[in-house]
Amino acid sequence: MMSMFLIPLIFMITGLVQSVIGVFVLYLISGLGMAGIGMGVMHDAIHGSYSKNQKINKFLGYSMNLIGANAKVWKMQHNVLHHTYTNIHEADDDINMPFFLRFTPHTKKHRIHRFQFLYVWFFYSISTLTWVTLKDFVRLKRYKNMGLMDNEKNFGKEVYNVILWKLAYFTYALALPMIFLPISPWIILLGFLAMHLLTGLIISCVFQVAHIMPEVDYPQSDDEGQMESNWMVHQLQTTTNFATNNRVLSWLIGGLNFQVEHHLFPNICHVHYSAISNIVKTTALEFGIPYHEKPTFSAAIVDHVTMLRRLGR
Repeated sequence: MMSMFLIPLIFMITGLVQSVIGVFVLYLISGLGMAGIGMGVMHDAIHGSYSKNQKINKFLGYSMNLIGANAKVWKMQHNVLHHTYTNIHEADDDINMPFFLRFTPHTKKHRIHRFQFLYVWFFYSISTLTWVTLKDFVRLKRYKNMGLMDNEKNFGKEVYNVILWKLAYFTYALALPMIFLPISPWIILLGFLAMHLLTGLIISCVFQVAHIMPEVDYPQSDDEGQMESNWMVHQLQTTTNFATNNRVLSWLIGGLNFQVEHHLFPNICHVHYSAISNIVKTTALEFGIPYHEKPTFSAAIVDHVTMLRRLGR
């Protein structure tokens, strides 16, 4: 995945490929590699499960920065908020969306939501574009206000680091191809945008079909802030697997089709989820706890659309 992301960029920077079609093909291949890094490399590394050696995990976690995002911001959004408060309104940052998207029944409904199952794909596609431009800064400010940043000095340092990494990313992913390729900069820019549209659509679909589904729960805390179920049962109630028998897909998306196992054991590398899943499923059924799964990725997408329509009605 690292090679799929970097080698096409190297081909462009060194001028090995100079045709318009070649540029678009290289950017799309790089986009697949970018998605693969996000799902199969940095995801495990930032969870501390890629290796037993935490220095290796920290090093590979920076692959998130390599593709234009930020490892520390992701860790706060994903590891802290999403994994702790899965599908809890206003606590899980993965379902806290702008007003035109409604991902939970506890969010205020607007008339425009009736059509979200149609236009959501556009916003899925541009998700990584907003990520590498604005999202990290918005989230960093939000997490500072929530008290997740240690102090003002550390906040300023993180903003500085985010800016430097993004400048580096845009330099080798966009500026250098514009400089060294004898092709109009607008063509390079369109290829860059195509790369992100592909990456955003892939990553959004994989992550969202795990939780925005008809059968999952969106539990709320009681007046004292307590949840009815314990944390592990909560993960089973709010998470869905898909296409667990598809070994090729499982490799391509870093085992994220085993979302139930990942949410229960985020500190275990995804290569073990297939073996763990049989134990988890048997135990859940034994104790009458839901174990949600879809036979294929396409079936999961269909049910995801069904849920988006239901939330928009």
